[in-house]
Amino acid sequence: MAETVAFFRPDDDRAAAAAAILRALGVEPLSDPMLAVEPTGAIPREDADYAVLTSRTGAELADEAGWAPDGSIVAIGSATAEALEAAGYAVDRLPGEFSSTGIVRELEADVRGARVEVARSDHGSPVLTDGLNDLGAYVHESILYRLVRPPEAGESTLAAANGELAGACFTSSLTVEHFLDAAADRGVEREAIAGLDDAVVGAIGEPTRETATELGIEVDVVPDTAEFEALARAVVSRL
Repeated sequence: MAETVAFFRPDDDRAAAAAAILRALGVEPLSDPMLAVEPTGAIPREDADYAVLTSRTGAELADEAGWAPDGSIVAIGSATAEALEAAGYAVDRLPGEFSSTGIVRELEADVRGARVEVARSDHGSPVLTDGLNDLGAYVHESILYRLVRPPEAGESTLAAANGELAGACFTSSLTVEHFLDAAADRGVEREAIAGLDDAVVGAIGEPTRETATELGIEVDVVPDTAEFEALARAVVSRL
């Protein structure tokens, strides 16, 4: 019987794609969506010199709102860039490191005195906005959507508590926090953490790893690339 690896992507084609990746790697996926999107109705500013998009969801919501930016478009990573390009936008800048820190480094020579629009969720890292402000940019942030925990989330916490998980793939700090919240709601937080200690835990990026560590979850692998397939491969290779 194949070993089970949990993941926490939103319940849409991202979850389906993640499950297919894990199956192709020879493990049994356990999809337990820890994030649901609640659009705010906000539209990114169009008059900025640089517009920064940090997720595929943000790109799709901006497109649905008819967003027509005047300046350069910056995508945090390849998935966001692909969503923007699929919607007909030209992506002008893509950092070498797919993270908030990577964006700050990408723009550090160009944004002093420039207007920078950051369009993202309500859980965006202050590393991005603080870093751009420190570079002398005039930063405006638009919250395009809120990320909430679906009430039904938590199947993976029970599996972890029962020792049934071989691995877990955390794709953001919020998925870690929501996992523990769901475990607490079910009265199995301590047991779920113990179950993860016996599994291979992967995290996308240092912020996610740091959050997990601070909350008592030991992270075994952090892939070099902040993409789900790289995360899944890193976890499965350690099983």
